[in-house]
Amino acid sequence: MEVKELHKTYAGALSPSLQGLSFTFGAGKVTGLLGPNGAGKTTTISILCGLVKAGGGQVHILGMPQDAAHREDIKRMIGVVPQQIALFPQLTAMENLRYFGNLYGFKGKALHDKISHYLQLFGLDKAADKEVGKFSGGMKRRTNIIAAILHEPKLLVLDEPTAGVDVQSRAMILQFLRDYNRQGHSVLYTSHLLEEAQQICEDVVIIDEGKMVVQGSPAALIQQHPQCRNLEDVFLHYTGHAVRD
Repeated sequence: MEVKELHKTYAGALSPSLQGLSFTFGAGKVTGLLGPNGAGKTTTISILCGLVKAGGGQVHILGMPQDAAHREDIKRMIGVVPQQIALFPQLTAMENLRYFGNLYGFKGKALHDKISHYLQLFGLDKAADKEVGKFSGGMKRRTNIIAAILHEPKLLVLDEPTAGVDVQSRAMILQFLRDYNRQGHSVLYTSHLLEEAQQICEDVVIIDEGKMVVQGSPAALIQQHPQCRNLEDVFLHYTGHAVRD
């Protein structure tokens, strides 16, 4: 992925969401897109996934420009796990996943077997026929991820995938991301949990006020600042201690 001079200002906004954001990351990595509230993380992900149009700048994903001519090809090669649960609460987990699988073009036994495999992998096999609206927060998050990986995307993009989940669900999600990456897939995700990002990310991009502040591996960034004990200290060093709304 390559992002160059990305700009975005929403209608009626007092300030731009993105102000010349630029960063790159190579294939086969787990990369964290980190920043305070309002830094532009969700806007960036929305543009990368073709859901929001940038006001200026260029984006290349998997060797293709993110433009009208390539947008559908890119969508077929990426999986998106939004911050808000993108499932139908009245449908069961199996019904939800069958619906999304059909959208990807999968049907019949092959789809059923794939869904069953992921439900078991994520500890949801006994809840397959339960309405998603009755799931716990962690169960919804895990189902949300399955919906995004049924087509085995080369790039998996996640916006706060462990927000508000229990310890066991968080551990399961992080282990899955590690395993998925080891299979040759790239992962880009946002999180406010800096300890989590330090554990799982090979590379992090810290942004603030719509611009890149710094990029590098967590270990290298910590080493560059002797006063910083961990990634959270590095994050505060670059973005300050002021509370963000």
